[in-house]
Amino acid sequence: MARLNVNPTRMELKKLKARLSTAVRGHKLLKDKSDEMVRRFTVVLREAKRLREEVEAELSEVLKQFYIARSVTPSFEAETAFALPTASVEAECTTQSVMGVEVPRITLAREKRTGGLPYAFSEITGEADYSVQKAAELLPKMVELAQTEKTVRMLAEEIERNKRRVNALEYVMIPQLEETIKYIKDKLDENERAAIVRLMKVKSKA
Repeated sequence: MARLNVNPTRMELKKLKARLSTAVRGHKLLKDKSDEMVRRFTVVLREAKRLREEVEAELSEVLKQFYIARSVTPSFEAETAFALPTASVEAECTTQSVMGVEVPRITLAREKRTGGLPYAFSEITGEADYSVQKAAELLPKMVELAQTEKTVRMLAEEIERNKRRVNALEYVMIPQLEETIKYIKDKLDENERAAIVRLMKVKSKA
């Protein structure tokens, strides 16, 4: 490990010891933070997996009902009915902190435009009724899934950055400081021995 290019003085030794102490404390704090982030990441990842499985299962059922409705309803009438909105939805996007990482938080505000379904029951089959209602019910869960998966990605990126910082301290900075401190100590000891030898020579000549 290459040492730092510094003058081997007692003042520099004192500074480097202070830096080493700070680096060791920082390394411990970052390591503890990294471990806790991995734990929180695992919890959020499991939640994202659960939500995705539920959404995919429910979405598959909704699409199946849509296909059935399309097969027994004239194409134009089905597309017109499915294109009519039953409500307006607004999303309020804020953030929340997870281990110091600002992750998205999405809140849905739904305003009903019409009562019931936006078409005559005589025109469309029951499969269409079910699929339209189920799709509307599925929207909040899809938004929650998007929010959770985005949180997973952001936490993963922060864990990777934190891991690089921990490795930089553990394998570069701390060993470098320790090597430099050892070099300065050896140099100071060598200078002290040389001074003693010179003093003894002077006394022997006196």
